Amino acid sequence: LEMLGIPYSGASPSCLALCYNKALVRSLAESLEIPVPLETYYSHSDQSATIPATFPALVKPNFGDGSVGINQEAVVHSSEELIRYIGLLKSQFSNKPFLIQEYLPGAEYSLGLIGNPGRSLKFLPILQVDYSLLPPELPKILGYESKWLPDSPYWHKLRYVEAQLSESLARQLQDYSLLLFERLGCRDYARFDFRTDIDGVIKLLEVNPNPGWCWDGKLNYMAGFAGLRYPELLEMIISTAQERTIFTAESTPTQ
Repeated sequence: LEMLGIPYSGASPSCLALCYNKALVRSLAESLEIPVPLETYYSHSDQSATIPATFPALVKPNFGDGSVGINQEAVVHSSEELIRYIGLLKSQFSNKPFLIQEYLPGAEYSLGLIGNPGRSLKFLPILQVDYSLLPPELPKILGYESKWLPDSPYWHKLRYVEAQLSESLARQLQDYSLLLFERLGCRDYARFDFRTDIDGVIKLLEVNPNPGWCWDGKLNYMAGFAGLRYPELLEMIISTAQERTIFTAESTPTQ
């Protein structure tokens, strides 16, 4: 679509390529003084890795989306579990790098934006992931099972609820999200995921420049918290993209 000059909604190829490199996004966020988890980058060419001194840790691919490569075994509690899961990722993703990250056990939030800076921009109500019904022996993460395996307890036991946050904390999440939206070159809509560490410090989990806006996705839940129906969410996204493309066309000098 980009090469053919056909207008479309959402992020550009360059934004997607940047945001799908999780280590790069983390470095940018850190440079913007947005708190991020402790992290070790592991390349397939590494003969040895620095084993984190603190467990539990979360192991995940550096590239990709849809929680591919992140399941309940990705939360490791010892060096033995870590080495075993590293071996599994190597066999599944061959030469792809992955991350060994501080596991964040606290409250998990998602913030959605629809619009573009300098024009219309709307923050949707902040969503919180409710893990209270999940069996206690399972790690509290939104992994592959929660999105693709209907028989998993992660599919049935997790709930999305509207977060009840103080005004200052909600504003902090909005400020972080807007700053990342602008610096990463997001367009039209995006979602930003955060989670608190063991001390209650909110840290960035993921930037999603092209999040799913299907009927059972987080964006639609957030829209529902705002009293919007699913067709109204889709209309907002389409209208935002149309507004941007018309503005861009009018601002582009004719040859």
